[in-house]
Amino acid sequence: MRIQWSLIAGLIFALITAIFAVINVNPVQVNLLFGTFEVPLILLILGCTLLGAIIVGSYSIYLQYRSQKKIQQLEQQLAQLRPEAEAVEAEMPLSPPNEEVQGFTAEGRNQEDLA
Repeated sequence: MRIQWSLIAGLIFALITAIFAVINVNPVQVNLLFGTFEVPLILLILGCTLLGAIIVGSYSIYLQYRSQKKIQQLEQQLAQLRPEAEAVEAEMPLSPPNEEVQGFTAEGRNQEDLA
């Protein structure tokens, strides 16, 4: 569902940007370090929007890659620890539910508080 809302929001943003760009077709002067040139404002708006989308998309791909690497690392760690946990569970005897364990009753109350 989140992906659908992201897609809808992206399409709405693209539509608004396209309408704004079509309205502004006048040439503008762009000053760069190495020179000055004139470009239609529509190309400047669409170019900057495309550049922003590429940057955000690249960062999103990077975050997804990093998350997948972390998931793989944690799955490997889990696979290493699972046999150890099973061995510890096998060694520990389970106490009956109504038996007192080290001064506590089955309800979790301290015996000294009950006296």
